[in-house]
Amino acid sequence: MDTDSLRLFVMAAERLNISGAGRELGLAPAVASARLARLEQALGAELLHRTTRKVSLSLEGAEFLPYAREILAQERAARAALGHGSAGVTGTLRFAAPSSFAQLHVMPLLPAFQARHPDLTLDLRLSDARHDLIEGSFDLALRSAPLSDSSLKGRKLAEDARVLCAAPAYLAEHGMPDHPGALTGHDFIAWADQAPRELIGRQGETALLDPRALGCRMIVDDGAAQREATIAGAGLSINSLWSVAHEIAAGRLVRVLPGWRLNDRSVLWLVYPRSNVLTPKTRVFMDFLLEHLRGNPAWTDA
Repeated sequence: MDTDSLRLFVMAAERLNISGAGRELGLAPAVASARLARLEQALGAELLHRTTRKVSLSLEGAEFLPYAREILAQERAARAALGHGSAGVTGTLRFAAPSSFAQLHVMPLLPAFQARHPDLTLDLRLSDARHDLIEGSFDLALRSAPLSDSSLKGRKLAEDARVLCAAPAYLAEHGMPDHPGALTGHDFIAWADQAPRELIGRQGETALLDPRALGCRMIVDDGAAQREATIAGAGLSINSLWSVAHEIAAGRLVRVLPGWRLNDRSVLWLVYPRSNVLTPKTRVFMDFLLEHLRGNPAWTDA
């Protein structure tokens, strides 16, 4: 199994075009097809289904693809360690992040990153639903949770403080709660799981915020939508401070129960599969995000 054949397979799988992948590698269509056939014979599995009209990835090919990418990444990293290869960072970086965070804090930075690394393509998958890094062949992802998954490695970006807030107009109509017990009867915009949250007071006292015990008439699974509904006056909501700090500073939202903090212990992590070699493209993007976003004081002053 040689890396040239693996590179041809990866390119053909991404393009679903064997001839096109071969041309990019300087191979005639017949040579590319023969090389893939030899790879399949060596592996004892058909990686690509071929018909006269189209090429598609087989089940075995889909399972093998992330391993092929990893082998190629290790080869690049090994060559880079020996000083071989181009001086610039090239290739495609697959990055997954929550859409609400990316819109506010990642996307505005990308022009500067692309100016610094013009030969690197970013493949961004932005969703508040969590992606599987290994199955999705991601190089890097942003996660907001304790780093408990033993298959992942990561570096801390920032604390992810959560705050309870509401719009001034909502509070003018419904009143400002002055202790956790006063939350009863308020409208609440809940996150999809509706899990109870522990509140801790300044003296260490605790209380439970249970969305199911409040007037929970709206459930969302997108952080930006939750923030906008709160600004519009739909009720109280729990938001990451990085999502609402600007709105609080501008007076569009007001902290509720500022003397209490949510005991979420959430942290923003940049994570990558433990099995992956930390390739130059992954390292430069991780370092760039850490340079610009690490420890932002506007997010941690909870």
